[in-house]
Amino acid sequence: MKSAAAPASAPTAQGAGTLTGLVAVALWSASVGLIRSVSELLGPTGGAAATFTVGGVLATLVLGWPRPSSFNRIYLFAGGGLFIVYEIFLALSLGLAANRAQALELGMINYMWPCLTIVAAVAWGQQRGSLLLVPGVALSLLGLVWILKGDGDWSPAALLANAGGNPLAYGLAAGAALLWALYSVLTRRYGGGRSGIPLFLLGTALLLWLLYAWSPEPALRFTPAAALQVCGLGACMALAYSCWNHGIQKGNLTLLAVASYFTPVLSVLLASAWLGVAPSSAFWTGVALVTAGSLVCWYATRARSLR
Repeated sequence: MKSAAAPASAPTAQGAGTLTGLVAVALWSASVGLIRSVSELLGPTGGAAATFTVGGVLATLVLGWPRPSSFNRIYLFAGGGLFIVYEIFLALSLGLAANRAQALELGMINYMWPCLTIVAAVAWGQQRGSLLLVPGVALSLLGLVWILKGDGDWSPAALLANAGGNPLAYGLAAGAALLWALYSVLTRRYGGGRSGIPLFLLGTALLLWLLYAWSPEPALRFTPAAALQVCGLGACMALAYSCWNHGIQKGNLTLLAVASYFTPVLSVLLASAWLGVAPSSAFWTGVALVTAGSLVCWYATRARSLR
């Protein structure tokens, strides 16, 4: 009886692991709208500092405190640095958006990271890719152009005018996309299957508190709504990383990889609902192009991983 039941338990365990990983994708998708909302209540830097403090504490409770001496030094310092700067860039870019509609645009710029991660993996020699990478990247870039042009006619001047109105926010969002791609390939190479997420989240919080101390932002005022959103976003961060860590170890990696490329679509759905912003048809076209480009890049490298 026991031997007959064993084969059935393996698919069940894998299905549970896959579902847990998919929860992480959903939680990450909710972060854009929540980060913007918290920044409106507490300021870009102070709100982010409070959120990462909560996230770091909760991640430590869930995952445990990692021993720095157990990590590869490249992963610990270079990977940790990339993680921290990425999180700061993303949080500040969304917080510095001129309005909620622009925050959605900045969130989509950040979601160039799946495409950039694949390109970086190929450049680093971690993947073999076909020439389909070229149209894949082109599709994603075209999607960004479509998003930034809005419902008007496309022209280089119009795009520059849009980004030029808030160059710091757009620059931070673009930098965030590149940084997460670099973090991903570096972690794959030097991470050794270990996770320094609690340490990295608290490191992010510490640096943000230092930035907040030097910023002109007013003192934090934790209203019930602000406290609830900070705790909710911090919990989302901690739970998302915990779920993803379990999912990639126990679940279906192929399914999780494909699902992660639909994060831009889910993110826009959740952020627009939370922030009360209705994306234009041009915006949705751009989201579809970014997602399609990432999927083409993934297809160009599937079954071509280096052994």
